[in-house]
Amino acid sequence: METVTGYVEHIIYQNKENGYAVMSMTVDGDELVCVGNFQSVEVGETLKLRGSFVEHPMYGHQLKVESFEVTAPDDVVSMERYLASGAIKGIGEAMAARIIKKFGKDTFRVMEEEPERLAEVKGISERKAREIALQMTEKKDMREAFVFLQKYGISNTLAVKIYRQYGMELYGVMRENPYKLAEDIEGVGFRIADEIAGKIGIHTDSDFRIRSGVLYTLLQAAGEGHIYLPADLLEQKAAELLQLSPEMIDPQLANLAMDKKIVIKLKGEEKRVYASSYYYAELSCARMLHDLNVSMTEELLPAQEEKVKALLYAMEQEQGLELDELQRQAVLQSVKSGLMILSGGPGTGKTTTINTIIRYFEIEGMDILLAAPTGRAAKRMTEATGYEARTIHRLLEINGGMIEEGKHTQFERNEENPLEADVIIIDEMSMVDIHLFKALLAAVSVGTRLIMVGDVDQLPSVGPGQVLQDLIDSNAFPVVILKKIFRQAGESDIVVNAHKINRGEDIALNNKSRDFFFLERGDVNVIYKHMIQLIREKLPPYVDAGPYDIQVLTPMRKGNLGVEVLNGILQKYLNPPSPVKKEHMSGERLFRVGDKVMQIKNNYQIAWEIVSRYGIPIDKGMGVFNGDMGIVIQIDESTQLLTVEYDEHKRVEYPFTGLDEIELAYAVTIHKSQGSEYPAVILPLLSGPRMLFNRNLLYTAVTRARKCVTILGSRQTVLEMIRNEKQHERYTSLADRIKEIENREVQWQ
Repeated sequence: METVTGYVEHIIYQNKENGYAVMSMTVDGDELVCVGNFQSVEVGETLKLRGSFVEHPMYGHQLKVESFEVTAPDDVVSMERYLASGAIKGIGEAMAARIIKKFGKDTFRVMEEEPERLAEVKGISERKAREIALQMTEKKDMREAFVFLQKYGISNTLAVKIYRQYGMELYGVMRENPYKLAEDIEGVGFRIADEIAGKIGIHTDSDFRIRSGVLYTLLQAAGEGHIYLPADLLEQKAAELLQLSPEMIDPQLANLAMDKKIVIKLKGEEKRVYASSYYYAELSCARMLHDLNVSMTEELLPAQEEKVKALLYAMEQEQGLELDELQRQAVLQSVKSGLMILSGGPGTGKTTTINTIIRYFEIEGMDILLAAPTGRAAKRMTEATGYEARTIHRLLEINGGMIEEGKHTQFERNEENPLEADVIIIDEMSMVDIHLFKALLAAVSVGTRLIMVGDVDQLPSVGPGQVLQDLIDSNAFPVVILKKIFRQAGESDIVVNAHKINRGEDIALNNKSRDFFFLERGDVNVIYKHMIQLIREKLPPYVDAGPYDIQVLTPMRKGNLGVEVLNGILQKYLNPPSPVKKEHMSGERLFRVGDKVMQIKNNYQIAWEIVSRYGIPIDKGMGVFNGDMGIVIQIDESTQLLTVEYDEHKRVEYPFTGLDEIELAYAVTIHKSQGSEYPAVILPLLSGPRMLFNRNLLYTAVTRARKCVTILGSRQTVLEMIRNEKQHERYTSLADRIKEIENREVQWQ
């Protein structure tokens, strides 16, 4: 690691979003190109840099900077250069020369300690002197704050965020309660705050530390889908995190409740602890559902019901359909109810039923909106119905105002600006978490029909809650669950086997099927070999698709058949290195032009654009969402940007510091595949945790395939998954909240 000191001569390139910059520095009279993260650095400033010298293939000799600090100029030449750079508004080259001529080496002391003396310089009034002094003080304060924060190993990027958040109050925050950083600043979690606190000398049994640890434990639980945790389990998990005894956790729960950070509720003997935002999210949903759950017709009179049935019969004749009794019931219920739930497995006619409902309301002259949680699910809905479907985020008109996911998401459509429609149909409801559901309900006016469609046997949402399951379990709303497998769907072994799996019945693994194959393989290296053969050679012509359309799904992230290992292997063979393909290493992950990637978190603020074949932008917008898949089309080391093209040719530029938002997607977890459908799916299944290898997971994986499923691995594992009903329990209480509002005997304290 080298250390050099010099001044900023010229900023060649700067990315305002991530702070990455290429700068020309003057060091001992020589020019030196420096690259790194330089938040809030200006031309003329003197910097002390630490880093390593590297030879860039295009830009030659340069210093790759790991850290830096701004230092005060200590000679008249440096002082004049700094003042003349424009760093201080109101001072140009001529003014800088006059100030230096007047005060010499004493210039900076005068500006900081006796600023009124600046008025002695021609062209500076007393007011201007005060403005200059204020700027100098602010820059000195920031410089000293950075030096103070660097003592605790805090990076310049994080130091900028801390200074912007707290200003000069940061010293008190850091010395008294550095855990406040985890609450106030994006990108700072409990572990970073705890590391800082340890360096500062905060005791491990500090009240602030325990409270922060409890909130972090609840946040981690939300990441696993929970809305609350039983108090005993919360105390046990927080104690393990903090390495303290559970008895030390309990007293802080009352303090957090008094501060309104958590809500504690008793249901019978069980003490439940909620992060406040999750408690009130469920409560708000229950109240809004109660308001929307109205009869649209008071009560259908026999003559009115006959009229609806007659119109239905005419529609069936016109379209050559024959609805079963449950499908007709679903259409009738959608006419009668303000809120309705339609569920059913593959091949049971959900799409036909939705299309019939749409057609009925269209004939009645009603305005209809369709949406689904992800772009892929919305695209499938559009293809299946012939009507435009949008993501729920687009439907609600996301405005990019997200600071922290689930906390500060802003939608243009809400209680004050509701959606303008008579009927709203939402597909893939099993994927909708509590926060998105709350935002959706807020934008639906009483009197608008809300029809929610989904397969309740699919995996629950990635985010917290199990909305669809809780809605059905509440027994408070009209629910129609389709069960009959229609003849055409019944000819597909994908559909037949999916239903067998769901019922816990063994499936045939004899390869007599045309769309469901099993290859018994016990060696992971053999599985790798056959997987690559299937993707490159066998399956594309069989399902009439490209290799990238064929999706490997796996239950796990870790292990020989987990996402991380599989993506490395598949990248090597499906997108091998080439002199014409640029690459970038981000941490331990390698990205290459041509790679198949997936966005792994909602980002409402990132911009996308669609360009014409001539490179001219023809459309643009904001937001890329969890589960969106695309291809890396460009990697630019000079601008530190990686470009991904998603569906519909939407191009998104990621700064290299933001690559934690995407990952390789040759293989994805089954959970991440929710809402998607692929021409062919490959499932490598050898062995894994019993809690993970269950019926629900296998059912979800199989139903992702449209034309072909191929399982590689152990017959015994597949059969054991079918028999294993045990699912990861989610602690949610939306059903209880709904019953409570409907006065259905839920006893709370």
